[in-house]
Amino acid sequence: PAAADGVGEARFEVAAAAGPDADAATVTLPVWTPATTEAFAVHGTLDEGVMAQQVRAPDGAVAAFGGLEVTTSSTAVAALADAVLYLVRYPYECAEQIASRILGIAALRDVLAAFAADGLPAPAELEASVAKDLERLRAMQNADGGFGFWTRGDESWPYLTVHVANAAARAQAKGFDVPAALRSDALGYLRDIELRMDALRPHYPDEARSTISAYALDVRARLDDRDPKKAQMVFAQYGTKGLSMEALGWLLPVLDGGSARDEIRRHLANSVTETPGAANFTVSYGDGAHLLLASNRRADAVLLEALIADQPKSDLIPKLVAGLMAHRTAGRWGNTQENAFVLLALGTYFERFEGVTPDFVARLWLGEGFAGEQAFRGRSTDRRRMLVPMANLRADGGQHELLLAKDGPGRLYYRLGLSYAPERLALDALDRGFEVGRTYEGLDNPADVRRDPDGTWHVRAGARVRVTVTMTARSRRYHVALVDPMPAGFEAIDTSLAMTASSAAASGTKVATVGVSGLGGPGGGPGGGFGGGFGHWWLSLGRWYNHQNLRDERVEAFTSLLWEGTYDYRYVARATTPGVFNVPPPKAEEMYTPETFGRGASDRVVVE
Repeated sequence: PAAADGVGEARFEVAAAAGPDADAATVTLPVWTPATTEAFAVHGTLDEGVMAQQVRAPDGAVAAFGGLEVTTSSTAVAALADAVLYLVRYPYECAEQIASRILGIAALRDVLAAFAADGLPAPAELEASVAKDLERLRAMQNADGGFGFWTRGDESWPYLTVHVANAAARAQAKGFDVPAALRSDALGYLRDIELRMDALRPHYPDEARSTISAYALDVRARLDDRDPKKAQMVFAQYGTKGLSMEALGWLLPVLDGGSARDEIRRHLANSVTETPGAANFTVSYGDGAHLLLASNRRADAVLLEALIADQPKSDLIPKLVAGLMAHRTAGRWGNTQENAFVLLALGTYFERFEGVTPDFVARLWLGEGFAGEQAFRGRSTDRRRMLVPMANLRADGGQHELLLAKDGPGRLYYRLGLSYAPERLALDALDRGFEVGRTYEGLDNPADVRRDPDGTWHVRAGARVRVTVTMTARSRRYHVALVDPMPAGFEAIDTSLAMTASSAAASGTKVATVGVSGLGGPGGGPGGGFGGGFGHWWLSLGRWYNHQNLRDERVEAFTSLLWEGTYDYRYVARATTPGVFNVPPPKAEEMYTPETFGRGASDRVVVE
């Protein structure tokens, strides 16, 4: 028997001897946080004087995990570290997310040395990852030059294809070696983008069509295929009232001078919402929003970059930057699309606008103690870090005052980061847009799995277990990820392999099937109005999802469109290791609006 009292890697060495013979083996096992971890970050700037911030240790946090990290810098790039980390660490890795990671890294290639946040790979490693990701995207590209979300052969999505082409264009502009076939084939798709959308009717409303057409024109210009005549035609067809804010931002740099440009400028000036220190544009999409992976913050970033190119002296530019920075949560924006486009815009901003050359000293106190100082002389990426372990943060009642002072010209950027793990392993279910639950049952013999009145599951070692994760959505959801962490004593069975598939069939089970109720999609049934070009939206052959991943510690399922109703996701696992295991809760979320989520309760599983 063994138990872990910390997070990280557990190493075991096993030795055996018999007479003159001896042997040994070393085994390394990962130890994940049993329930969940949480992190928060506050970024700010200090031009002069002193900043005071109250810091309180979270209640019920594990003393041996996390703590408070204070980072100071003379460059605003430090404030983007969490957003870059988010893109680098994002786990699902569909074509959109790979492209967004390339965009984020390429946007800041010239200043990657400034990203010294904990866990961020070295600049050379990040650049190598871009080259690898570009090759991966080329391998995913369809014969028509387009891209589906997961693998070559998936139906090409117009918006997604433009987005991947944008990543290729930005990477090429920053000196990365982009596969020539990826670039040329994608460019051919973009030139005929309207024909591609025509083939997918009735799924593309005018608002989505015009936005994708504008995005394609912007990317074509970045690929040295500028087409101002077509841009003028798109504007003439839809006008400012028929074009989204993003579409206007993408068209503005492609249009030649004239009345169209002036009209867009007036419309943007009349559509912005301003406060004394910040500005933002409000975006509203209809049913076509999921076709564009749309979000308000992305629109602000697109328009910020357009204004920097078109009106570099506009008072809106610093206000849009402030508005974007104010919308971060835990140091980043809401999803991969937002982070990629915001990093593009802010990368352009930092390259274009330089402030006063730094020549100051920053000093830090925590409570009564002086924590240290850092001098910033000239432009550099130097920074000062202080880490207060959670155990120390919890001392003296867990309440502290942090003081940060600056003496001299220049702007001080700071980051206050707090990470922790809840002590409670038994977490209750939470509904913030989804209801999620999980059950286990014996696949070959019902007696292999039983449940105590207190909720503890008992599983016979070696048994095959059918896991059912039930997800309920009360209204339509887009781009849904359903993730089920497994007990450490379980191993998922890949039924796509010949032997496991035939074994599952012999047992009379359907693996990863779906039960649906309460659906009322267009056409009178689930997905009834989404035949033709979007076959991957169908609930055909008992499947509501269009992709799944079986990983060492979790199982994932994804769908682009989920109608309101109740869905079951089933898979088979084997109980391989006896022991008592705390199982993190299953979770469902909209990938591009992750504030819409839900989790089930955590479980306790005994394999015996």
